[in-house]
Amino acid sequence: MNSVKPAIVCLVTVVSSVFADPIPESVRDHVNARVKNGYCVGLVVGVVDENGTTYFSRGTMDKSGNRPVSEDTIFEIGSITKAFTAIALTDMAERGLVSLDDPVQKFLPDPSCVLARGDKQITLRHLANHTSGLPRLPENLDPADDEDPYADYTEKKMLEFLSEHKIEHDIGTRYEYSNLGAGLLGYALAQRAGTTYEKLLVDRICDPLGMKDTRINLSADQVARLAKGHIQNKPAKNWTLDSLAGAGALRSTARDMLRFLSANMGLAESSVSRALKASHEGRTETGEPDLYVALGWHVWTKFGTTIIWHNGGTGGHRSFCGFSPEKKRGVVVLTNTVENIDDIGMHLLEPKYTLRELRGVVSVKGELLDEYVGYYELAPGVVFDITRDGGQLFAQLTGQDKAAVFPESESKFFYKVVNAQLTFVRGEDGKVDHLILHQNGDHKARKLSDYKPPVRVEIAVEPKFLADYVG
Repeated sequence: MNSVKPAIVCLVTVVSSVFADPIPESVRDHVNARVKNGYCVGLVVGVVDENGTTYFSRGTMDKSGNRPVSEDTIFEIGSITKAFTAIALTDMAERGLVSLDDPVQKFLPDPSCVLARGDKQITLRHLANHTSGLPRLPENLDPADDEDPYADYTEKKMLEFLSEHKIEHDIGTRYEYSNLGAGLLGYALAQRAGTTYEKLLVDRICDPLGMKDTRINLSADQVARLAKGHIQNKPAKNWTLDSLAGAGALRSTARDMLRFLSANMGLAESSVSRALKASHEGRTETGEPDLYVALGWHVWTKFGTTIIWHNGGTGGHRSFCGFSPEKKRGVVVLTNTVENIDDIGMHLLEPKYTLRELRGVVSVKGELLDEYVGYYELAPGVVFDITRDGGQLFAQLTGQDKAAVFPESESKFFYKVVNAQLTFVRGEDGKVDHLILHQNGDHKARKLSDYKPPVRVEIAVEPKFLADYVG
């Protein structure tokens, strides 16, 4: 495949004492702490403004610690792909190939897929702004591999679901985030263009913007630069997406993403400038104060600052990209760990968005951990199951998944996946007799000496609860 000559002149890194550091020391310290304390294996931050680009990286591409991450490390960017899908739509609309208000049915190969409710059909616009009425995920998503849940969701399965699905509420009236809708949009656009989804993005967006490392299928060199994903510091599989590629299949680097943001802010002209601008427009209320949805993008309007953004998540990666049109500043944050890093991006765009409080991990002896193991009743029928695996303590509340908790002192532990902490408390006899859950207040759970957990029966779990990871 012949490459398209880039039609954009990208900004280069500027190192100058004249300009204030776009990544303040407080943010650099925060990034260092996230990696040092095990929140993230690797973490890359990039900022672009009218003065140039700046990067700050810490951590490694995998747990071996041999290869540091950088602005050229490739990460899975998950649902940020949806912004690219919407830009492909606005670009094709600019070229007269589609209209935003075309029914999606027009571009599907199966005539039985009549995606309508009453006399109203789902349009390409509805798919781009999440008002189609389609569910977040198709109900026939039944992955053969839960660690790579979209890999075997084929075109045939998608079209079968769509041909039978009944839309439950009026189209165009309610925001409902849908990976299925975004995936269907990417599929329909590729059908109209007579090409693959990836080639559509490469030809219309990535190559014109000089984004040579933003791809779905990677070369050998790119595979060597692809960071290994992690869940709680354990390796996770990289994801592959088939028919729903438009919802979250892209991989990219911080360097490429700053090119993308620079073009979106109009810091450099390109052949897709009009399409980029069009994707920011036509904002729809989401039902959450100060939050709107454009075409493929979300828009915050808090604190007197407009931030156009999207985040993403796969089985082992998290990502954020966003920009402030008024400030002419764009930010990308990428990590190869299931760890929400949106706060870093939002804080760099508007300091009134605060950085997450981080807690340091201390060493606790195994015999002390053993004293905490047991069952603790938080409320009737709601019990904490505290277990130990080697040097790691885990907590599982009735009806929830088991999660690791980490010691910040000998008696106080914290979750990394949610802002909550547990303190183990001893009675007058010196034995642990209760714990306190610190989450939206303090909640006491007494230790049970004669508790027998209910017998667990294996049941089938709906795929949407196993695979709903693309953020």
